[in-house]
Amino acid sequence: MFSSKKSNGKSSSYGATTLIARGTTIRGDLTFSGAIYLEGRIEGTLRAEGDDACLTLSDQGTVIGEIHAPRVVLNGEVKGDVHAAERLELAEAARIEGNIFYKVLEMAAGAQINGKMIHQAEAPKRLPAPEGPAAAGAKPA
Repeated sequence: MFSSKKSNGKSSSYGATTLIARGTTIRGDLTFSGAIYLEGRIEGTLRAEGDDACLTLSDQGTVIGEIHAPRVVLNGEVKGDVHAAERLELAEAARIEGNIFYKVLEMAAGAQINGKMIHQAEAPKRLPAPEGPAAAGAKPA
């Protein structure tokens, strides 16, 4: 569950990893790219930039606020909604008070959720706009 490889066997491409150590508290919103490993406490919204970002919350970590990231691995405490655009993994010590929004969910025995579980299907694909004078609202002559 906590391997550094993606499920397809390819190695991780998260880039640099940021560590927020045990005993550290951050009050305020945090925007990150790449990977972040949280053993401390964040009181605010965590928001990932980029499609390859990953948040890992250790069993000692706590988030009081919302989480928005493509890939989220939780083994600690979260009080707020979790939005995992791609994959959400809940380890046995995960404790969530809030709704979870996920595309793919992996949940170990012992993980707890006090909220709604909302599956997010593939976003509808947008068709390109029609081209030509008729598309611009012009009437044919």
